[in-house]
Formats: sequence, C-alpha cells, structure tokens
Amino acid sequence: MTSRDLFARINGVVLDLQSSNYSTYTHPIKKLNKLLWHEDLVEYNEKLIRGLDLDKFLSENPRTRGSMIGSGRIDWPDSQDETLGLQLLLIKRFAENPDFMLNFGYYYYHSGNKHDGNLRSLIAQLIIPFAREYRDFVDSGATTVTKLAPALSKRVFVVHGHDEGARETVARYLEKIGLEAIILHEQANQGRTIIEKIEAHSDVSFAVVLLTPDDYGGKLGEPSSPRARQNVILELGYFVGRLGRGHVCALMRGQIEVPTDWSGVVYQTMDPGGGWKAALAKELAVLGHDIDWNKVMQ
Repeated sequence: MTSRDLFARINGVVLDLQSSNYSTYTHPIKKLNKLLWHEDLVEYNEKLIRGLDLDKFLSENPRTRGSMIGSGRIDWPDSQDETLGLQLLLIKRFAENPDFMLNFGYYYYHSGNKHDGNLRSLIAQLIIPFAREYRDFVDSGATTVTKLAPALSKRVFVVHGHDEGARETVARYLEKIGLEAIILHEQANQGRTIIEKIEAHSDVSFAVVLLTPDDYGGKLGEPSSPRARQNVILELGYFVGRLGRGHVCALMRGQIEVPTDWSGVVYQTMDPGGGWKAALAKELAVLGHDIDWNKVMQ
C-alpha cells in the first residue's frame, strides 16, 4: 500500500468518525487505530511514543479546574512530537476502551449534557487536527516509508449542460473550499476545437459532471424521458478514462436517465438541502485533498 493510499483511508475513517454518534462511534475509532498502527507506520509511531507515559500525563491533568463540569483543560507538551505521541496513545486507548473516549470527551471537551455533542467536540478539536499533523510528521520524516506523493492539483473540471444555476453553484462551492473550478467556456479558445480545449485543461485531479435534464430521449418506439446532453455524457466517459472512476463524481438534478454502463462512478443527487456538498467533499478528502470542514458546512 502506498503512503497516499494509506492516508486516504485514514482521512476516510476520520470523516466516518466525524459523522458518527454515540451509537456508532466505536467501529470507526477502532478502524482508525488499526490504520494508524499499519506496519508502514510502526517505525514512526515508536519514535513518537518513546519515553511517554500516558497514564502519568493524564494524572497530571486533573479532570476539572474549578467547580464546573467539563472545565478540565489538557496541558499538552511544548514539543509537537510529544503531543502527537500522546494523542496517538490516546486514540489507541479510545479504541481499546470506547467508554474511556466518552468520559474523556465529557471532562475535557464538554459541549452539553449529551454524549453526541461531546464526541463531536473531541473529534473536531483533537482527532482531526491530529490526523493532519500526523501526516505532516510522517511526510517530513520519511526514512523506510515511501514519501507521500506530491500534493494533488487543486484544479477540478466542471462538466455541465444548459443548467447555468447548477454550474455556478458547484463552481462557487468548489472555490469556497479552496479548489479551482475549471469551466470550459471560461478558458481561452486559442483557435482550438472543443475536444482540444478539453484535452488542454484536463490536467486536473477530479471532475464533477452535472447531469441535468436538458434534453429528451429514449429507445425507439418508447416514450422519451429527461436526460443530460450528449456532450456531457461524452465528457463523463472521457474523464472516467483519463482520471479513473474514483476521481469522477456525477451530480444529478431532477429526474434524469442515468447511464447504465458506468459501474463504479459516484452518483450523487444534487438535493435542495445541500447534502451533496458534504458528499462531494468526502470524495475529495478521501483522495487526499485537505478540506476545511467548517467551510463545507457553512
């Protein structure tokens, strides 16, 4: 397994953990710990935890500082490596004893009387930053583990039909979360044909294909049904072939015919409530993009 693949899986499990609750958090925290102790990471982990005593550290951080429940504060070491090592040991303890994770969130990341709120606070303030800083640690100190591949391009190609509203919504959303939306008609022609322009701007890490009901069609002799424009279907196939299925997401708006031959392509309904935004961000994060989840949920 390459380092990129390994950290993509870690990112995916962190996202699963972020969307979990009191009833479902135990599986992703155990899976996260298992990935963190993958054989390719053991050397780094041993370096981080060498000489650390988690129980001693916790005993020096009283649960409460004052009379209010949840007023406890963790005094992390000044050394970032020591902090990462202690957090790595904490996640291991969480996986071995999920109830300890609940209690830890209650005392140090208290955000109300419900377990779900405390868990989300702990995940947002401890586990997500840990995952980001841990990856940086491994990347900067690679010895026997393969260095991470270069950062993914932030360019995302947006394939669209006649629905300008959907196109602009997706493009502006991608820009808000730190990516660059590539829209064909916004690029200079320079005397090129359409396919030449697509090829010239296809050096992207991902493609979002908008399947909107712009045309009607169907089998001969049968009633027609709404479907995407033929150029959109052509470009869907082009980017599946060029980037791979995991790097393409098709967003569907309304009742529309879906191509039957694209097994493995992610299809997501572009719902009015905006649920598609988190789904798209998750696909991008799993590939290795750094996603600011605060911006995703705005």
